[in-house]
Amino acid sequence: MSLSTLFRPISYSDLPGWSTDTVSAAFPTFRRCAFQASLRPYRTGRLGVRAEAFAEAFADARAIVGAVAEETARRFFERHFVPFRIEAEQGAAGFVTGYYEPEVEASPVGEGRFTVPLYRRPDDLVDVDGQDLPRDLDPSFAFARCAGGRLVAYHDRQAIDRGALAGRGLELCWLADRVDAFFIHVQGAARLSMTDGTTRRITYAAKSGHPFTGIGGVLAELGEIPRERVTMQAIRAWLARNPHRVDEILWHNRSYIFFRETPAGESDLGPVAAAKVQLEAGRSLAVDRILHTFATPFFVDAPDLSVDGRPYRRLMIAQDTGSAITGPARGDLFMGTGGAAGSVAGVIRHKAVFHALLPRALMREGRGQ
Repeated sequence: MSLSTLFRPISYSDLPGWSTDTVSAAFPTFRRCAFQASLRPYRTGRLGVRAEAFAEAFADARAIVGAVAEETARRFFERHFVPFRIEAEQGAAGFVTGYYEPEVEASPVGEGRFTVPLYRRPDDLVDVDGQDLPRDLDPSFAFARCAGGRLVAYHDRQAIDRGALAGRGLELCWLADRVDAFFIHVQGAARLSMTDGTTRRITYAAKSGHPFTGIGGVLAELGEIPRERVTMQAIRAWLARNPHRVDEILWHNRSYIFFRETPAGESDLGPVAAAKVQLEAGRSLAVDRILHTFATPFFVDAPDLSVDGRPYRRLMIAQDTGSAITGPARGDLFMGTGGAAGSVAGVIRHKAVFHALLPRALMREGRGQ
């Protein structure tokens, strides 16, 4: 597989902020991928960054024990990787948003004020691909339902909210607020403070298959929120002011997410995500996994985004994905766990330039030939 022509080689001196970023903060993030890949290799994305080309960098990362000095981390990345600017498709600018791990109260049983379930994956949900996808389903569907010996579209959000899965024992837990549950679906994970005093973590397991529809865009189309002011906070505030229209708006997003429980892991890290490692605030990046290869280091340059009083120019590691993250120069920045992280993540909608640090092994092999 050849390396995509969307990658344009540059030098480290051409990376705005490379010399001032604390790249050592991204090294443990990369090292976690190195250990995970030794258990189960990542798959190669369509842009041609072969997963096997990371072998040497992974081996060296696993051999380094303990904290890593800044100079050591910088030498590591510069020795193993070559920077490339990623050209956005059709001349469009790259774009970043933010996400986080919600932290909410939950009950193991549906009683009292806890009436909103989060479901585990149903046994009649099946994975599909282009070879077995029924003709009447959109090619974007990756899941379907087996009914009467044939595959059909799975129940959508409206059907499930109205009880399509009730009585099947699929409830992982129960929440007190439908809007909280909806945003957990959007974020794909949550930390749950259970009423019995324990803490649980859940993460994405599967989805109904229906395309994701952002309700911020729906509210903008309806003239309810100016498009330039659409943030998570603005959406939540609108829903709180209009409780009689919550179903109407939420059901525009037919996609429905199913969850699984995961080990709590290290408390200062985020949830286990698509790359099967815990995310790290400010260093883990969600990308289009169809195009990109997990564990790829990305240097994200978003000069109009200010975090900690400085332009956001950071080395990040591709460790997650999402339905809304599509395209070669599109990313979602993981900002951490809880309300404070959500406040930061909810307002991130910024242009960005994406740079991928690609294994030097690809260059030795003729740019992925």
